[in-house]
Amino acid sequence: MPYGPDVSLYEIPLTTLDGQPASLADHKGEVLLAVNVASKCGFTPQYEALQQLHESYAERGFSVLGFPCNQFLFQENGSADQIATFCSTTYGVTFPMFSKLKVKGRGQHPLYAELTKAADASGKSGNVKWNFEKFLISRDGEVVGRFRTKIKPDAPEVVSAIETALG
Repeated sequence: MPYGPDVSLYEIPLTTLDGQPASLADHKGEVLLAVNVASKCGFTPQYEALQQLHESYAERGFSVLGFPCNQFLFQENGSADQIATFCSTTYGVTFPMFSKLKVKGRGQHPLYAELTKAADASGKSGNVKWNFEKFLISRDGEVVGRFRTKIKPDAPEVVSAIETALG
């Protein structure tokens, strides 16, 4: 399904990790941090800080959303059940997780086609470069921050952007 220039992030169909249809509309009015995640990556320990952010700000209308991706050195090659088990038992993940998707290249998921239009702090937009890239989405569905892989979820610039978006 093609998406025009005025596509709302809320309209793009998604699938939860357990196979249920979903969309960001399920989180309309919340501030969201969308992250492409992987279980076998040097940055996988970021799950811990992501979970802490999710818990710390949930009552204020914030949620982390995890999007497993196997495009970077096959670091997320498990099944949906394996991913769910790993995330919950290793890092206590309770934030919403979605089915594996492609964040770049041929077959790029429409959500990431939209998210990657946003520029990072250095003004660069375009392809996700690695696992654990973070996109901050405002309550009205606009991308208001992009943080590359090496910027930890609890880095001051990420926390400040979340707090600003929460108001």
